[in-house]
Amino acid sequence: MNMDSSTYPTGPVNTGQLVTSLERLRVENSFADLPREFYTFLQPQPLNNPQLLHANIELAALLGIDASVLSSPDFLQVVSGQKPLPGGRTLAAVYSGHQFGIWAGQLGDGRAHLLGEILTPEGPQELQLKGSGRTPYSRMGDGRAVLRSSVREYLASEAMAGLGIPTTRALAIVVSNDPVYRETVETAAIVARVAPSFVRFGSFEHWAGKPEQLRILTDYVINRFFPMARAGEAGEQNENQPVLRMLREVTARTARMVADWQTAGFCHGVMNTDNMSILGLTMDYGPYGFMDGFQANHICNHSDTHGRYAWNVQPAVAHWNLYRLGGVFLGLGLEEEALREALSSYENDFLKAYHDNLRRKFGFETWLKEDEDLLDSWWRLLHEQRADFTLAFRRLANVLTEPQPFLELFSNPEPARDWLQRYERRLQADDQPEAERRASMLRTNPLYILRNHLAQEAIEAASKGDVGEIETLLTLLRDPFTERPGFEYYAQAAPEWAERLEVSCSS
Repeated sequence: MNMDSSTYPTGPVNTGQLVTSLERLRVENSFADLPREFYTFLQPQPLNNPQLLHANIELAALLGIDASVLSSPDFLQVVSGQKPLPGGRTLAAVYSGHQFGIWAGQLGDGRAHLLGEILTPEGPQELQLKGSGRTPYSRMGDGRAVLRSSVREYLASEAMAGLGIPTTRALAIVVSNDPVYRETVETAAIVARVAPSFVRFGSFEHWAGKPEQLRILTDYVINRFFPMARAGEAGEQNENQPVLRMLREVTARTARMVADWQTAGFCHGVMNTDNMSILGLTMDYGPYGFMDGFQANHICNHSDTHGRYAWNVQPAVAHWNLYRLGGVFLGLGLEEEALREALSSYENDFLKAYHDNLRRKFGFETWLKEDEDLLDSWWRLLHEQRADFTLAFRRLANVLTEPQPFLELFSNPEPARDWLQRYERRLQADDQPEAERRASMLRTNPLYILRNHLAQEAIEAASKGDVGEIETLLTLLRDPFTERPGFEYYAQAAPEWAERLEVSCSS
């Protein structure tokens, strides 16, 4: 579940390169260099009396920012929207999209402001504020985000990064006592989030039927993020071959991302086309959830009354979304058959990544055709008894010598014993030494995940100005595979009260 290092910083930069002032950052504005139809220049609407709740020291280092900068007044002013990023040009981007399968028309950054791109050794990284006020694309929205959803996004993006799943990241949270009206009155917050690009499927959908603007955006994305799609272009007669190569790469990245979601028990909650990254990053964290007790048809979004985005539907929805993206390029003269062919690798790409992830999670050296039946019976076993997704995989590592902790996850252990007998026979088909298999599984199956109740406890503490739970969770989630003595509480199955927690699109 590792993303391409060409699209996101994945390791520390030389500490000698860390800047001690935001003025010394190298900043570009490539998206702002596009024609004005693609965005609106405007400044954020700052919160009253903003305070820095938390800053991500690890991500700051990847961006080349020294930790001392994070406590400076300049940093607070930038991440709270009071002043622009030095060298940046602040804007809100326009896009459109399908929401819950229905064409929604023009959307856009209704509560987000792109500040600019910070140049890093691993490539440019855009800095965007979410919850920073109304824009021309806000429609009926207030342009704000609440503390609850902001903490959830801050933690989730770091949890996904720790699991090796492609994701946007979060640099800081700013809070205020300004009221925000949702189901109840909540307090406002701003998340400063980071990604190589926030261009999404809906960015292309917006220009369907407008070939000039569509070509400009397509050339920008290919040149900036998919230069390999230009390979062989000099001798080609068809100028649209790079577009087809880009689509194949977007298809592959999307398939791998969703395979990672499935094998981590992650539900996005709102897989609208405007929430799908063109780079295959998990983005726009709203009513997401990591499963506790496994249900194949688990719905994490309380607003999703028909289960369109349930866990077992996510792979098909991603494929549907890719077809909405591909259809846009008919407007550039691409033939339908060529577009279908470019998207046709999705199923194979998904299954390859899905099986490879499961091979490692089960401790197999190779994935065999007959493993499909073992897998089906595994999901059925977990589903029928609502066994904990994360702990079931984790405890498989020690099951040959300590079967009881695994069996305790099931209210009726007999079917689990029967499945274990099949699993043990399958392990014997591999030549892998037991200690090697066990160590590999413990490096693959996390012990700590961002369960809803843990996020809720962090939110409640943060509402009182206490960031201790955020700090603890970040420590555990950045390396979720290593067991830490004294943190047993965070490795337990969810308590009964957690089932009453609901997350929805209102965040």
